[in-house]
Amino acid sequence: MDFWVNSNMMTMDSATQVFTILKQPDHDYLTKEDFKPVLRDLLDNHPGLEFLKSTPEFQERYAETVVYRIFYCLNRIGNGLLSLRELKRGNLLDSLRHADDEEDINKVLRYFSYEHFYVIYCKFWELDTDHDFFIDKENLIKYGNHALTYRIVDRIFSEVPRKFTSKIPGKMCYEDFVHFILSEEDKSSEPSQDYWFKCIDLDGNGILTHIELQYFFEEQLHRMECMAQEPVLFEDILCQLVDMIGPEDDTFFTIKDFRRCKLSGHFFNVLFNLNKFMAFESRDPFLIRQMREEPSLTDWDRFARREYIRLAMEEDGEDASNASGDVWDESLESPF
Repeated sequence: MDFWVNSNMMTMDSATQVFTILKQPDHDYLTKEDFKPVLRDLLDNHPGLEFLKSTPEFQERYAETVVYRIFYCLNRIGNGLLSLRELKRGNLLDSLRHADDEEDINKVLRYFSYEHFYVIYCKFWELDTDHDFFIDKENLIKYGNHALTYRIVDRIFSEVPRKFTSKIPGKMCYEDFVHFILSEEDKSSEPSQDYWFKCIDLDGNGILTHIELQYFFEEQLHRMECMAQEPVLFEDILCQLVDMIGPEDDTFFTIKDFRRCKLSGHFFNVLFNLNKFMAFESRDPFLIRQMREEPSLTDWDRFARREYIRLAMEEDGEDASNASGDVWDESLESPF
């Protein structure tokens, strides 16, 4: 009680109360470590996560992933120090309340869904072929069935969109991958727009010129030709992109232009993700139906659902062919 009185806690709004309780006494920010008690309590008491109690190593991975997602969405400056202002601007408290009220953790789509964690971790594991918990360029180029261009992967590994926390040149750690996959699979979110804008902005001047767009589209065009696809002239693509985004000045694009447009994801896919570019151009009926049926879901939510179903079916098939196998026997870091 003394703490609440002496700290004036009863006069604070809920976000400030949470911030004050979690932060270190001499700090005016939250670090990833400060969220450990929250995740520990969630893992100990939430019925939707009870099955993880027998595997503490995966409890730890789940907790890490949740915190990485929180900082990806809220800590927009990317310094790993979450301010009170950033906490208030986000939706973390609503998500915590949702997790507290909802027994099915997978219905808490923001941050806490176990299925979302499962997808992220398994996608990382698929690429990390030597299981040293690092990914290099040659690993990442295989992502999404070789969907990305070499030029965009080079930009990622140049640490342009964000500095790698791995601290190892040419190596992406799990936290770095979480930022990548969230950006890749939902390009309509503001953190993702920032991520890819920095990649395309070759000279770092805050605008995307037609020359920069053409540099990235050249590799896409080459890939289309190799696949015997009908090539599309850059001039035609540029007209489409201008019409799509509607920039204030037709000669360049700014990050503000993308904030106003719901189709920003397709803009980036045109430049460096051939599979998604072609799916959009062909008006994939499956994707269109998904968006119509559940318009409240984000691109990330839809991707995670598809991938979780795929991974679960693959695991069921493996269990059927090897009924005596124990999926937890391989190693500490083996996926599920």
